[in-house]
Amino acid sequence: MADKFKEILQNIVIDARAEGAILVSPDGLAIASALPADVDEDRVAAMGAAILSLGERVTSELEKGELEQLYVKGDKGYMIFTGIKDLAVLGVLAPADAKLGLVLMEIKRATKKIEDLLGQ
Repeated sequence: MADKFKEILQNIVIDARAEGAILVSPDGLAIASALPADVDEDRVAAMGAAILSLGERVTSELEKGELEQLYVKGDKGYMIFTGIKDLAVLGVLAPADAKLGLVLMEIKRATKKIEDLLGQ
């Protein structure tokens, strides 16, 4: 199944012109990734799970409903984290000039495929 996840992540990178993608367990362990060689998979996995957990707490305490996505924007690009039920976190690394509509569309497609693979 890890190969199928990796294929989904590679498709995000290709189709959305993203720099990388990672699928993380809720406890911060990488399930699969398609990241650049100079990016530490374990660090990204841990940070993704941590930031999504914090985002869930913020939306809960501020009564903003269920957290859907978290965006981190820097001057060199974006990191978009999307929760997949309570089963996983999808992180996508995109350049500053990314077409966010396209990236978000590919994230939505990938999320559905991952949910299907996980039997949700």
